[in-house]
Amino acid sequence: MKKKLRFAFGKNWCDFLAHLSDTQIIEAENSLLTMLKCKDLNGKTLLDAGSGSGLFSLAAKRLGAASIHSFDYDQDSVDCTLELKRRYYADDETWKIERGDVLDNSYLHTLGCFDIVYSWGVLHHTGDMWQAIRNIIGLTNPEGLLALSLYNDQGYGSTIWKQIKHLYNILPQFLRPLVIFPSFGCLWGPTLLRDTIQGTPMRKWRTYYKNRGMSPWFDLVDWVGGYPFEVARRKQVIDFFKQYGFSLLNIKSAGSGLGCNEFVFQKIETIPQYFYEIMHINK
Repeated sequence: MKKKLRFAFGKNWCDFLAHLSDTQIIEAENSLLTMLKCKDLNGKTLLDAGSGSGLFSLAAKRLGAASIHSFDYDQDSVDCTLELKRRYYADDETWKIERGDVLDNSYLHTLGCFDIVYSWGVLHHTGDMWQAIRNIIGLTNPEGLLALSLYNDQGYGSTIWKQIKHLYNILPQFLRPLVIFPSFGCLWGPTLLRDTIQGTPMRKWRTYYKNRGMSPWFDLVDWVGGYPFEVARRKQVIDFFKQYGFSLLNIKSAGSGLGCNEFVFQKIETIPQYFYEIMHINK
């Protein structure tokens, strides 16, 4: 069977962790509280579906989550999350970390349900985004929250970026700068020029950590390399969750631009029986 083309997300996160600061961790905590519209996570159980660097699992732990289950498809990402646990909560038995696939229903059925299901910037990289969304819907407790972000559908612009991402991933490592640096100029050039003209060179670059504790360089690499790549319109996502008994609690819109729309849904109804039938068929 031919191996699917896929960006090495975990390797990028390993490099990110080498430079992670306490300030970034605090910003990650603040962004999580803002997204979920709460003051803390005391007593809550949380599933981090696609933990990546592990930063937001760590943030949830520091915010008082009673238990956390982190999983990722990419073994390097699993190792990153394990590294953060080793640094900050080495002996904590309430934080479980393992390799798992959000498209594997037999695995998901072993997890149980959680007060918060968190999946930021993950499901659009699985190769089957809508199925991945269906799969995590049943993991939320009654009245629980499901927080996710999905790439915004820019129409033709998204088609162009998909081609760029595909090109990046088929190129050998030594040729990938031929894609990265023009993309850097496209995405960051106007902002850096504006900062310079305003007398504050590199201001947006230097303060980028305020964006969820992230790094401008590693986010750039993640964006350009992030493949598989799928997108969704905001209304599509909201309507999809509505049919499964979820109401929209919070949204951060990307407007018409690139990047992610962020959603927080609350489970307000019992999942319809036909959902479990679908889950059984797809198992």
